[in-house]
Amino acid sequence: MDNDVKSALNLLGLARRAGKISLGFDSAEESVVKKKSKLIITAADISERTFSAFAKKAESNNINIIASDIPMTELGAAVGKLVGVVSVNDEGFAKKLQQLLA
Repeated sequence: MDNDVKSALNLLGLARRAGKISLGFDSAEESVVKKKSKLIITAADISERTFSAFAKKAESNNINIIASDIPMTELGAAVGKLVGVVSVNDEGFAKKLQQLLA
């Protein structure tokens, strides 16, 4: 795993502790619907159907989505819960994560 991915995972953990992310499909979807989400990050091993559903929601709400190379187990270890979808609900965290995961 390269340093940018490690930094992104550390930043996600920090965002979790700061209460700036929504974890899991339902929570992330709610953030998108309520216009709180600034960025969606998906794990590498989520289903194609789940990714497609989020890609459509993100696109229709003008939210960037990153299909990361990070497996659910590593994403889960960073945020403290096994998840495939994370909504970043803070502009600052979202910008930095986009730079790291680009």
